[in-house]
Amino acid sequence: MPTLRPTRIAHYAAIRALQRESGAPAWSLKQLESHIAAFPEGQLVVECGGEIIATASMLVVQWDEYALDHTWKSITGDGFFTTHDTEGRTLFCAEHVLAAARRGLGAARLLCQAERRLCRKLNLRRVIAAARLPGYRAHTSAMTPEAYAKRVIWGDINEPSLRLPLAQGFQYCGVIRDYLPEDTASGGHAALLVWLNPLYTSPEPPANIEAERRKCA
Repeated sequence: MPTLRPTRIAHYAAIRALQRESGAPAWSLKQLESHIAAFPEGQLVVECGGEIIATASMLVVQWDEYALDHTWKSITGDGFFTTHDTEGRTLFCAEHVLAAARRGLGAARLLCQAERRLCRKLNLRRVIAAARLPGYRAHTSAMTPEAYAKRVIWGDINEPSLRLPLAQGFQYCGVIRDYLPEDTASGGHAALLVWLNPLYTSPEPPANIEAERRKCA
């Protein structure tokens, strides 16, 4: 039975193995240590039968500073999560990796549920993720990454890294070009996904209430 656990330094080798298997750039030990120091609640693994079969790394950011123009390096502080901002309103999933041979066990669902739970707990506006498109390499000469993502959404192409979060309630918002140039399988691009927190409560009073307060002051 898959079990969700906080990421520990002892998981480092297993996490790197998952990243290499998926073709994603692997964290360095210093980066993983920095993630845990910056935001331990946002670092998770899924264990099954004593084996790490999935991992997710998150941080909180001011999304308006990045939007569609951001890159993996800019939003993650070159992978060290120095951009983690407790005043932010967006939970950004910098990585979500699942062992290909262990799909179907519910690990992806566990991680997505944990992301939404953390978003609600911290009263954040949204969860945003950038999904890799590793199957795009075989289609680079035939279509744009945007067309490729649409074909995946329509069901014409099987791309688990995009299909899984869509099945968990995330919405597709477009493609971030040159998001991670080192990800050659995806052509450097990533699909932008969002889940909006329906329980989010703004810490700021509505404008009309604030205006009334000024009148009475």
